Amino acid sequence: MVAFAVGLLFSIGFHEAGHFYWARKFGMRVPQFMVGFGPTVWSRTRGETEYGLKAIPLGGYIRIVGMIPPAEEGESKRATRMRSFIAEVRGQALNDVLPSDAGRVFYAKPWWQRVIVMSAGPLHNLVLAVLFFTVTLTAIGTNVLSTTVGQVPACVLPAGAASATAEDPCAVPIAADGQLCDAGAAGCALPQQSPAAAAGLRPGDTILAIDGAGLDPTAYDSWTAVQEAIRSSPGNPVDLTIERDGQRQQLTVTPIPNTVYVEAGSDETTTAGYLGVSPTTELARQSIGDLPGYFGMIVVNSVERLIEIPEKVPQLFRAAFLGEERDENGPIGVVGVGRISGEVFAIEEFSGMEKLSFFLSLLASVNLVLFLFNLLPIYPLDGGHVAGALYERVRSVVARLRGRPDPGPFDIARLMPVAYVVAGLFVVLSGLLLVADIVNPITLQ
Repeated sequence: MVAFAVGLLFSIGFHEAGHFYWARKFGMRVPQFMVGFGPTVWSRTRGETEYGLKAIPLGGYIRIVGMIPPAEEGESKRATRMRSFIAEVRGQALNDVLPSDAGRVFYAKPWWQRVIVMSAGPLHNLVLAVLFFTVTLTAIGTNVLSTTVGQVPACVLPAGAASATAEDPCAVPIAADGQLCDAGAAGCALPQQSPAAAAGLRPGDTILAIDGAGLDPTAYDSWTAVQEAIRSSPGNPVDLTIERDGQRQQLTVTPIPNTVYVEAGSDETTTAGYLGVSPTTELARQSIGDLPGYFGMIVVNSVERLIEIPEKVPQLFRAAFLGEERDENGPIGVVGVGRISGEVFAIEEFSGMEKLSFFLSLLASVNLVLFLFNLLPIYPLDGGHVAGALYERVRSVVARLRGRPDPGPFDIARLMPVAYVVAGLFVVLSGLLLVADIVNPITLQ
């Protein structure tokens, strides 16, 4: 857990270093470079910048002078609560600007320089994610679902079958929907033999090809190819080339329609082809050529999980305060991730390479999420600043085409109410995750 905390602090510091380097490169004054929030634990001033660590390692920041521009000419002076609030925020920001800062303030720099400065932090996280995934994938190895068969159930049970927990589920009569029933009743029968068992597949068999298409048994996507071929072929024969005891054999199997879970850990079901095999997990290295496809798969999954967060918040609340079982596919906070990291390192059955692979994959995933999340075009996230600079550029081009004067810097102070709402929601979500990770954590069990 300490190792994960150090890795997280490094990732945050590297993110801020991206902002810092390019801000200094373009001549902006940066009075502070801080990792963490809350009370300052340690700090040193070098040149014009104070570098430090703060007590809560859940983020970081650099303070660039002049992030908020002066009020635009002709801005209404009529007093309203919102205008007073914006004026107060603007005043606090402009108090940092010294007479010697002429030309060094953020808002006075060209739009493209501001885009680079604000994009550099998330891009540093992307660099770390790619680096960690590359090392894990090609040098250490990653756990993959291989095409070696781990289990072959004797019979077919629909997802959620009431007899699944029985000592011998194949001896318990069920209806088509998986509910218990009385033997001899209409639509009630013992579960049928699984197609895999009927075709003679055994645990330890390695699937080398499907319908003549070869498979690398330990490629990261080979088991997915097996699943897709089976699920898309209900009632249709599928030719398998397998290896058993060092000898190649040909088998023909016919998947049957069955109610299956959409994905592991999900309660959602669908009707698809079913064979009745499960894979083994192996630590295996992949080639560098597999990196783009592997990384693309991780990015797609990460984006899908981020999009799902709002709809999963109610369940997270119930898990945190009402004792409902935690959704293992739901969001997890820094404390929860650190806890899982500690659990993995404590499992004696895992080899040192497996633990290192998991740890680097975890840090890579955290950096990928930091990249994706920070580039959301919402102020005060980095993506909000980028969107503001791009909007300013578009507004300037439109004004020039219309023969009008350049309207100048976009007044991002007008978005401060949005920033406070977003920050408030983020604090609430972080607090909810913290409570859930403590009182009802997701664990490896």
